[in-house]
Amino acid sequence: MPGSVPPPPQRGLLTETISRQLRQEILSGEPATGAKLPSERELAVRFGASRNVVREVLRRLEAQHLIEIAPGRGSFVAQRSAAEAHSYDALYRTSRPTVRQVMAARIVLEVETVALATQNGSEAEVAAIRAAHERVLAATDVVTKAQADVDFHDTIAAAAGNPVLRIMLASISGMMFEIMLRSNSDTADPGPGVPHHPEIVAAIEARDVELARHCMHEHLALAGRSWGPEADLSVDVMASRQLENLLDRSAQRSS
Repeated sequence: MPGSVPPPPQRGLLTETISRQLRQEILSGEPATGAKLPSERELAVRFGASRNVVREVLRRLEAQHLIEIAPGRGSFVAQRSAAEAHSYDALYRTSRPTVRQVMAARIVLEVETVALATQNGSEAEVAAIRAAHERVLAATDVVTKAQADVDFHDTIAAAAGNPVLRIMLASISGMMFEIMLRSNSDTADPGPGVPHHPEIVAAIEARDVELARHCMHEHLALAGRSWGPEADLSVDVMASRQLENLLDRSAQRSS
């Protein structure tokens, strides 16, 4: 909305922390499908958050088709079909995949996806990839930046012209987001010659399929090379630690 003020970084992190916890509870089956969630006031007390933050969390869960909000009645766990990407997210997490394993899977999927986008994407789709990259650059906090980062990769998948590939990528978007929270918080220099989004965008715009493949591969392989032992943590453990660290840093800056 023009002229609106973005939420403070700490509020965005708190919203993500609570959303993540409630999402995991819902996907685990507790509370069950059709069950009513606690009231906004009860959730605010449980998580030590304001009711505005709780409302934002509930809107996010509703957008993810995990709950249904009935005005005047409350929020209820939604019916979910097996085709929804979030059910696959829950299935993946039961095996406790590591960051390294998720990134290896992304290499298999996204290197060929970017090749198809480079080869087949329309001029409008290539322009959309450029615009998505610019939104990543414009993001002012790690939560917004991580979401914009997920959207950037989704835009490339859309340009590939194969809906199956896009759905496959969407099915791991929750874990991607959590990894990107960590990646976009890292201020360390990854070293010269490491391809990131600008190089990927340039290769796509030049219609250079092999260069696009190379840049995407190097971009995704970076975590495995630079994260050290953290790359072998499960995504859930890494994400919990990262959210706690980000909240601590935000609180220190505010004090």
